[in-house]
Amino acid sequence: MAEDLQIVQGDKATQYQALIPQIKGLLEGEPDLVANLANVAAALKEQFGWFWVGFYLVKQDELVLGPFQGPVACTRIRKGRGVCGTSWAQATTLVVPDVEAFPGHIACSSLSKSEIVVPLIKDGIVAGVLDVDSELPDHFDTTDQQYLEEIVKLISL
Repeated sequence: MAEDLQIVQGDKATQYQALIPQIKGLLEGEPDLVANLANVAAALKEQFGWFWVGFYLVKQDELVLGPFQGPVACTRIRKGRGVCGTSWAQATTLVVPDVEAFPGHIACSSLSKSEIVVPLIKDGIVAGVLDVDSELPDHFDTTDQQYLEEIVKLISL
């Protein structure tokens, strides 16, 4: 279905509402986590054109880089470090309008200006995070939070 992804114009909510059924179609019947994470990252990157979209998965005491779209990234992040590690530690979505102002921000790229990180939770435990970076400041808002949280719930961990 990837070649059939329909890119929709409009406000954020309209774009997400058109994308979510397509993501459901990509995930339907596919049990492989890596394949599903890769397709979700690609669909989000294609629709929104963000600087970086990807997943980090909890492996022992670190987040380890998973499928992503964008420039090379940090490979491992400790719990509580940076935006991703803090989202993991707090088990909550973090919307960061200015990454330079975030205490302990890990600069995988100096081009990243704002970020949203959404935890992937299974049985009450964070199993990974969806990390999205923009080269524009203050790019993410509650609309992104709402729909990205909905999207990560579609992923079977």
